[in-house]
Amino acid sequence: MSRMHRTVAVLLCVMMASPIFGQTPEIKPATPGGFIYGITRNYRPRGVAAVSWADSTRIERLMRAGKIYLSLRDAIALALENNLDIENARISPKLSDSNLLRASAGQLLRNVSNSISQGPSSASLGVLAGANSLGSTGASSGGGTGGVLSGLSVQLAGSAIPNLDPTLFLNTQFQHQTSPQTSTFVTGTNFLVTSYKNINYGIQQGFLTGTSVSLGMGNVLGFRQNSYNSDFNGVTQGSLSFSITQNLLNGFGVSVNNRAIRIAKNQQHISDLAFKQQVMATVKNVADLYWDLVSFDESLRIKQQTLDLDTRLFEDNKRRAELGALAEIDIIQAEAEMKNAQRDVTTAETQVLQQEMILKSVLTRSGLNNPAIVGARIVPLDHFDVPAKEAVIPTQDLVAEAMQKRPEIEQSQIGLEDTRISMLGTKNNLLPSLSVFANLSNSGLAGEVNTLPVPITTSTGQVLGYRTRTPQDVNGFFLGGYGNFLSQIFSRNFPNYSAGFQLNIPIRNRAAQADLITDELNYRQQQIQDHQLQNSIKLNVINAQTALAQARVAYDNAVEARRLQDLTLAGERRKYELGTSTILNVVLVQRDSTARALSEVDAKNQYAHSQNALIQVLGKTLDAYGVDIDEAKSGTVKRDPDLPVVQGQK
Repeated sequence: MSRMHRTVAVLLCVMMASPIFGQTPEIKPATPGGFIYGITRNYRPRGVAAVSWADSTRIERLMRAGKIYLSLRDAIALALENNLDIENARISPKLSDSNLLRASAGQLLRNVSNSISQGPSSASLGVLAGANSLGSTGASSGGGTGGVLSGLSVQLAGSAIPNLDPTLFLNTQFQHQTSPQTSTFVTGTNFLVTSYKNINYGIQQGFLTGTSVSLGMGNVLGFRQNSYNSDFNGVTQGSLSFSITQNLLNGFGVSVNNRAIRIAKNQQHISDLAFKQQVMATVKNVADLYWDLVSFDESLRIKQQTLDLDTRLFEDNKRRAELGALAEIDIIQAEAEMKNAQRDVTTAETQVLQQEMILKSVLTRSGLNNPAIVGARIVPLDHFDVPAKEAVIPTQDLVAEAMQKRPEIEQSQIGLEDTRISMLGTKNNLLPSLSVFANLSNSGLAGEVNTLPVPITTSTGQVLGYRTRTPQDVNGFFLGGYGNFLSQIFSRNFPNYSAGFQLNIPIRNRAAQADLITDELNYRQQQIQDHQLQNSIKLNVINAQTALAQARVAYDNAVEARRLQDLTLAGERRKYELGTSTILNVVLVQRDSTARALSEVDAKNQYAHSQNALIQVLGKTLDAYGVDIDEAKSGTVKRDPDLPVVQGQK
């Protein structure tokens, strides 16, 4: 093989072994069952359900002959079942549950984001309207109140929280060591050889009171040396120890050490409120998109009627011109008006198609991958009716209702409570560290008689001979194996006690002072943001009420203007038929009539938006549209779809 071939082969092997182009697999939970799983389940991944990209069957049940017959109730139901913003919001409560599990172990909390997506805006006129509308999704954390509503964004400061999960420790080792000796007086040899096995195990745990407890057993097994000076060789020794430490100043008290758990429980409630807020935002967005589609359909119908009228006028003028009763310029004017109407119809049709696609994107998960759904036209079954009379409700009553029902208010109050809880730890961290401790241990030793020969020497150090130890030469209490060792341990033959305290006093304590000052200033900022939130809600209620009243006046004026313009158009056409008016006058009046009709449709749509906005600022969106929050959490709406009424059936 040539050098080039070898180089290429090595490069191919490196590329095959490289993980760059590989995809990291998802973590999959172990299959439960069996004794081994039962004792190891805490060390295996927990099951987290994968996201389903399948749409509910509701949209298929609403399809008839390539059309989706959609009521507003079904549009909201489809959003509750399929909308990805709501599906994403369903994960936040689970993250808060996981955070509580972490806090229960005495660990610091992780960040949980509760951002709210407002959804896409409706299609606007123009070539790029569809792309702009689909890309206009916004996100907020609950009204621009920053840290008050955004969940837990920083880890807890202050005194350390004890580890609340018991920890079992075990370590073992085998050791063989040879040490040169400068003298034989102690060991009887110039090179001391030591071998043994060491096993230590125990359990330790912290408690919310600031108490730490540890129970451990140390074992040295088969301790042997090549020294004849020891009475025992092949020794088992060790101790059983129990220690307890209690913080008395810094880190003392349940209220200080359980602050992460309390905050995590509050975060669970905040996540539930954020989910409710996301459902409210999505339902409002769906209602706005639905009424916009209804409005666009009505505008298209009006423009189509205008086109039909202009077409009939053009054809009528053409026939009259052929008879010599009309000038050529009148035909040109009629044709120009017809072409202009055709352009308006095409633009309106494009807007309706774009609006339908935007609505489908909100109501499905993967529906845009289904050609049948993409090609299906939406037929709205509901039409907005402006009430004959407006209910008169005092503004202060509306403000009070908003303060009671808006989820942001409760979120803000919980956020303030979390900050106060967190400050307990930073305040406690100002104190010196004072802890008392007590250690209790029982030791034991058991072994065999050292069988190494003991030299018999004279007073001058001359070795006369050797002798071997017998059991009578040693203390028989220590003769035995591991059982004798345990008997000594639990009989407390060799007890040890110790107790004391440890005090650490930071002289200037600047870091702890800075932490508390920072937390207090952040709390003041959150109080300001909470007050701003309340002022903003009050202002929004007043503005929404004013906007609704103005929209009602605008709608009434638009209805009357359209009615009068229809009478004007009918009179102008009659004059034209009698020969007392010109085609130009008819065209101008026809334009005004179309504009008045479109203004009425737009005014009705603006009223629907204003009413929807007032419902939202009052926090009544779910009640107004009959949304069950439990169904929103499960993603399954129990009621059947609203099927279109077929003529001939009851």
